[in-house]
Amino acid sequence: MKLALITDAWHPQVNGVVTTLHELVEALGPLGVEVCVFHPGQFKNRPCPGYAGIDIAVRPYKHLAEMLDKLSPDAVHIATEGPLGWAARKHCLKKGWRFTTAFHTKFPEILKAALRVPLFLGYALFRHFHKPSSGVMVPTQGVLQMLQARGFQNLKPWTHGVDLSLFSYQPQPIDLPELQPLPRPWALYVGRVSYEKNIDAFLDMPWKGTRIVCGEGPLADSLKARYPGVVWMGVLPRPQLAQVYAAADVFVFPSRNETFGLVMLEAMACGTPVAAYPVDGPLQVMGADQGQTTGGVLGEDLAEATFQALQLPRQEARLRSEVFAWPHAVALFRSFLTPIKVEGKP
Repeated sequence: MKLALITDAWHPQVNGVVTTLHELVEALGPLGVEVCVFHPGQFKNRPCPGYAGIDIAVRPYKHLAEMLDKLSPDAVHIATEGPLGWAARKHCLKKGWRFTTAFHTKFPEILKAALRVPLFLGYALFRHFHKPSSGVMVPTQGVLQMLQARGFQNLKPWTHGVDLSLFSYQPQPIDLPELQPLPRPWALYVGRVSYEKNIDAFLDMPWKGTRIVCGEGPLADSLKARYPGVVWMGVLPRPQLAQVYAAADVFVFPSRNETFGLVMLEAMACGTPVAAYPVDGPLQVMGADQGQTTGGVLGEDLAEATFQALQLPRQEARLRSEVFAWPHAVALFRSFLTPIKVEGKP
């Protein structure tokens, strides 16, 4: 099978969507799926306004259409709703091709936070984008129910996975020379330093140990100036990031607007328990939607949840992460793909 994967999020961007898609591409090859990735680096591009570190394609339709026709794929998956996603959608509709899409990110919430665009307008636009999709893959049941309530159709629950070998279990937090002699406990945040992540809740909470932030984004410079006592490590290579996860005593996830939250799984795979708000993403990752929270603590008082998470056995966090091994996620994704043509029709 030849799969055309169209995404506005790809290397050198660093975020959960890029990580998920990269792992997906790597895992599909051995299953007989030849994946051709179409990404902003193949087109004329420019930085996304107000969102440093993310480049978007500029007027990509003609070039993308030519590339898709030349590839002649068996299936098309549109992973994002950016310029490339809209261009691919337009071409598929023009050719009469079926395609699948994914809802990875709550962009309406980002638009509201960054540009004050009302949520109902953002979701109306995204509902229009996904309406012709043969299957809209969503990462959790909570997100699926939210989108159903907003009128989205053809929704498919697609869980994500974590690399359990790269993020290896450590029964005790490891020591890192570059973080010595910072006082413990070490509370870690990994992710974009941007509007939608609610990172202020982490930076402002009472904490007697050390706060560590790994990531960059449009708010990084202003927050570094406001919080000089925080350790700002920037974007790290993934093997080094795995070491930082394993060194942390607790991982703090302050976002209220996630569709999943892959970084929580990466921390838990290393044995580091998680503290988060009881919202979509954390609820599903830690199993609270199934009646029992494992691997972390959820609470509206983030500081208290973080303190309680310190008391959890690290093995519990690792065991919970193993529920999200990649083989199941990849098999689900492949099962949702649709041929571009209906059998028996031209």
